Amino acid sequence: MSQYVFKMPDLGEGTVDAEIVAWHAKPGDAVTEDQLIVEVMTDKAAVEVPAPVSGRVISITGAPGDKVAVGSPLIVFDVSDGAAADGGAGRPANVAPDAPKPATPSGAAKTGGVAAASAPAASMPAAAAPRQGRVMASPANRRRAREAGIDLSTVAGSGPGGRILRGDLVAAQSRPAGADVSAETSAETSEIKVIGLRRLIAERMSEAKRNIPHFAYVEEVDVTELESLRLHLNLSRPAEAASLSYLPLVVMALTKVLESFPQCNVLYDAERGVLVRHRAVHVGIATQTSDGLKVPVVRNAQSLGLWEVAAEIRRLAERARSNKATRDELAGSTITVTSLGKLGGIASTPIINAPEVAIIGLNKAIERPVVHHGAVAVRRIMNLSSSFDHRFVDGYDAAAMIQALKELLEHPAMIFIPKVKSK
Repeated sequence: MSQYVFKMPDLGEGTVDAEIVAWHAKPGDAVTEDQLIVEVMTDKAAVEVPAPVSGRVISITGAPGDKVAVGSPLIVFDVSDGAAADGGAGRPANVAPDAPKPATPSGAAKTGGVAAASAPAASMPAAAAPRQGRVMASPANRRRAREAGIDLSTVAGSGPGGRILRGDLVAAQSRPAGADVSAETSAETSEIKVIGLRRLIAERMSEAKRNIPHFAYVEEVDVTELESLRLHLNLSRPAEAASLSYLPLVVMALTKVLESFPQCNVLYDAERGVLVRHRAVHVGIATQTSDGLKVPVVRNAQSLGLWEVAAEIRRLAERARSNKATRDELAGSTITVTSLGKLGGIASTPIINAPEVAIIGLNKAIERPVVHHGAVAVRRIMNLSSSFDHRFVDGYDAAAMIQALKELLEHPAMIFIPKVKSK
């Protein structure tokens, strides 16, 4: 028997170890080269690791939630002739394997909780009724399902985030026709292991709250004119453009405001004790996905027009929600905007996306009676709930910045008037 020991690869950006999120191969399985064998999570993003050779799996290292150091044995293959599913002998052991294929944070976690670590698939019954939403499965498992005539929407995935594994398909095939599998034995408690993207979010949020003295500032903004402009622009928008929300308009206003408040468009390099001030504005857009919160980045927002900003926000949100966003698209923001839309509530205290020093939160816009020009009138009101790193942004500067942003949002025509430079 000829063995091939595949070690945890160097995933770049100073990675020293990676967390096992989900195995897609187990001892005894025959795999082919480039077949997905394991999903791992670094401190940057998730990575899908393909098989470097064709062969039969002898052993694997680690269970979901375990961390494996770069350079340590990850999986051992038997690459003898005939060991692979396709009869191939695999690559000689002295040939370096191909680099793993980078992927965006994959099905590691769901909002409000994380999928449990993979259990034997036979113990996970398939759903009796088709489920709604995106079905997560590897291309190989989608092919197996097609060949077996299995509707993936009726299969309950036992992998992270509900991903359908090979064992789930086996269980679905062995289920008797007409069997009632919708009822599951309920338990008073269940244990959910925090792994993958949800673990990464938890660690980053804890670190941000622990290390950053947050200063919250909430201001009420009359967006009646902004709403009127938004509706007018939507009526005359380009044929290929999506309907405008407040978000692109707020991003446009923010880029203009930061010209006068560059101390809020800053990253803090804690290791060097240096504030890195940016001239370009790279706006992170906090985006809720089925796998957890992601922050794709609109780069050089200050140089984009309104429809370009809107199109980029839409493109990035779609890529984040479909797990197609690249690492570059999910990193490098200099300030973040977060919005829960109609669920935005009256006020919030958003957590700063370190190493940034400011985050701007949009709350829901509602019509209510207010005093306007000395008379009671119905106006559309929205709160801005923002947080700042009090170590580097003084309270006065934070308040002045939000007031400047408020001024633009209440008089939105000013967003599009070039700033007059002093002589």
